[in-house]
Amino acid sequence: MSHVLPIVSGKDAVRAFEKAGFAVIPRRGKGSHTVMAKDGHPGILTIPDDREIRRGTLRALIRSAGLTVEKFVELL
Repeated sequence: MSHVLPIVSGKDAVRAFEKAGFAVIPRRGKGSHTVMAKDGHPGILTIPDDREIRRGTLRALIRSAGLTVEKFVELL
C-alpha cells in the first residue's frame, strides 16, 4: 500500500533525512536551501527551506535519497 505524501516543512524534511543518515553540508553565505549528503550515497539532496515543500519536490527528494514514501513517513 502506498502512503499519501504528508505536508512537510523544509525543517521537518531535513530532520527525517538526518535520521536516514544524511548530514547537512555547511554552506557559505545565505541561501534558501539546505544541502545534505550521505557517505557512500551518490549525489546530494537540496531541500528548500519552505514552510511547505511541494509534493512533487518532496517525492523527488525521497526518491533521490533512495527511500520509499513509507520509510520517509516513518522517519518523520
